[in-house]
Amino acid sequence: MAIPDYQSLMLPVLKLSGDGGEHRMSDVVDSLATQLKLTEAEREELLPSGKQPVFNNRVHWAKTYLVQAKLLVATRRAFFKVTERGRSVLAENVARIDAKFLRRFDEFNAFVANGRTGVTSSPDIAPLAEDKTISQSTPDELLRATIKEVESALAAELIPRICAASPAFFERLVVDLLLKMGYGGSRAEAGRALARPAMAESTASSTKIN
Repeated sequence: MAIPDYQSLMLPVLKLSGDGGEHRMSDVVDSLATQLKLTEAEREELLPSGKQPVFNNRVHWAKTYLVQAKLLVATRRAFFKVTERGRSVLAENVARIDAKFLRRFDEFNAFVANGRTGVTSSPDIAPLAEDKTISQSTPDELLRATIKEVESALAAELIPRICAASPAFFERLVVDLLLKMGYGGSRAEAGRALARPAMAESTASSTKIN
């Protein structure tokens, strides 16, 4: 099965905390992975940054949103437990908890208004259109997707312009790129290095003509 999105994990996270005890995030991640029957490959799938598993990240964001809505409370680093509000929500026997559901709580709306989530907030959004403004991706995933889109758009604009530029411009571009990457010394030294082959080729051509 595919790794559930973070909103689909909100209710399972809240249910696991329903016993009222203090829970460690790493234990919750393991319990949910077992409950959802994730494979080892799914457990180990990493974010594009390569620094954290996708599943762990999504469980973390599910917990974060529940904390912001005051359904959970962080007790200490990497630990949390259910609140009275969280117990009340569980007593409702709801089928799903997501960002739209959490909007019934003022604290969560304040969190969204601060722009710290992947959820769009606007008092003018019509109820039927509201669902479309809630992303299934975590803020981390949205950020990386946005960066990728910007990079792709930039490449689509720059590559044709570079291809249409003069050879001299391309040489300067290569030199500047290499220097930015930490190769070589100064721009002047790199420029002299580029000039030598060009001068040698020009001299060779002149010799052949003569």
